[in-house]
Amino acid sequence: MILWETFDKNEIYILVSLVVAYGAFFFLPKRLPREITIMFLVWGFASSTLFDFTIGGGLLDFYKVNDSNKYELSDLLTYFLFAPISYFFIYFYERFKINKNRFIFYILGWALVGLGMEVVSRWMGLTHYQKGYDIEYSFVVFLVVQTTTALYYEFVKSKRV
Repeated sequence: MILWETFDKNEIYILVSLVVAYGAFFFLPKRLPREITIMFLVWGFASSTLFDFTIGGGLLDFYKVNDSNKYELSDLLTYFLFAPISYFFIYFYERFKINKNRFIFYILGWALVGLGMEVVSRWMGLTHYQKGYDIEYSFVVFLVVQTTTALYYEFVKSKRV
């Protein structure tokens, strides 16, 4: 792992995003039990890492993150950015009391937020598509990840006593 190839706007974007995301995480009122919070922080980190190592720079290599296809410290920091996003997804799921009538709309809304963030990330030089990959594919990834996350949360919630 290298520190970074060049320190420029994408690294600054990651650092600012981390401060904002974790700042919100620590200042929002706590709605979820500690074990659920930890579980979905890990879930966000793990799911982002899984997709990055399979469709990203891994097996399929459809995009590169940051300045190169080499693994950088900034890549690791990017994975840590997905941890609070996963938490916020569940936090607002509970806050808005999402039920089966609003489930699809909630997932679609977050997928659109994800697309918006991906557009900003591309503009900031964080993500670079290659080998024919396009943003529409990310929409499908967002739908899969967020649906899985919500269903996993429903499963965990049903098993809690």
